[in-house]
Amino acid sequence: MTTAQTSQQAVATDSPLLTMTQTTPTVLWNDSADPKELSEAIGWGAVGATCNPVIALAAIKADLPRWTARLHELLEEMPTATESELGWRVVEEVSIDAAKLLEPAFAKYNGRNGRLSMQTDPRLWRNADALADQAEHFSTLAPNVIVKIPAIKKGIAAIEEATYRGVNINVTVSFSVPQAIASGEAIERGLKRREAEGKDVSTMGPVVTIMVGRLDDWLKEVVKRDGIDIDPAHLEWAGVAAVKRAYAEFQERSLRARVLVAAYRNNLQWTELIGGDMVLSPPFAWQQKFQASGHDPKSTMDTPVDPAIIASLETIEDFRRAYEPDGMTEDEFIDFGATRKTLRQFLGADEELDHLVRDILLPAP
Repeated sequence: MTTAQTSQQAVATDSPLLTMTQTTPTVLWNDSADPKELSEAIGWGAVGATCNPVIALAAIKADLPRWTARLHELLEEMPTATESELGWRVVEEVSIDAAKLLEPAFAKYNGRNGRLSMQTDPRLWRNADALADQAEHFSTLAPNVIVKIPAIKKGIAAIEEATYRGVNINVTVSFSVPQAIASGEAIERGLKRREAEGKDVSTMGPVVTIMVGRLDDWLKEVVKRDGIDIDPAHLEWAGVAAVKRAYAEFQERSLRARVLVAAYRNNLQWTELIGGDMVLSPPFAWQQKFQASGHDPKSTMDTPVDPAIIASLETIEDFRRAYEPDGMTEDEFIDFGATRKTLRQFLGADEELDHLVRDILLPAP
């Protein structure tokens, strides 16, 4: 056995995630901006990371002494700022710290990877102009920032406009094939508008997220609510099926944005989605599970989900809405159960961040 073969065998045994990133086009991003977690994930081959109100809140709580001191400094610097403004300033600083860790990958991949995802304020979900403006602001905080905008009607408009302005987009609050296609096509329109004006797109690396586990979660709720008789094991494949369908549609439509997989709930959402030119972004805890699994990653992206499982899932109307490319219109995205639940969770994290800032700056007597 050659030295190279021995080395590759060691990688396969000791680091399944590193094996995936070294032997397939699939890349790994870390669904956390916590510096300790991100540093370890980079050692497993991660070349991107994510921040959002929920993640930022966790990062602040994980290093509360530091951010408590910083909030008091910010209060001196911004004496008239609201709790929300102070909290979001901290979110920006958490994100900038994480972005620095990804600068080597950003240079290596010429902007296609090495990016830190920042999420626009969920309270702006009804205002396309405000979403695009905040996205543009976030893009100035570090050269390798990519900005999350939700896949709802106003968000789709903001995605196109922000892309046109040169902002790299990571679509969020997205669970379905029609949302992914609408978002990918909005990005494509923005890229083409830039190109028509002679503006550079060579270092842009947009991605379109499908939150696989949150689709599964919602369908399980629907099955329980409506008393639908279905094999529970089939429900574990719903998000996987949606990703495979969306990926195929992106290839067929020549959309330049990559599909990104997030919100993990089971191993299938890794083992069955390897090998495509796409991004897998598991939470750190799931990366630890994958690392410990001993799984030898093989290309599975082009392997279809068992037709019998698809037929079973299609007995659920909301699966059909999520799986068929024309299953929902842009007007209907906001009424999809997973969309409402997730957007409300992000709004709740915003409120919790406000409360955290208040408790630090004005503790209860």
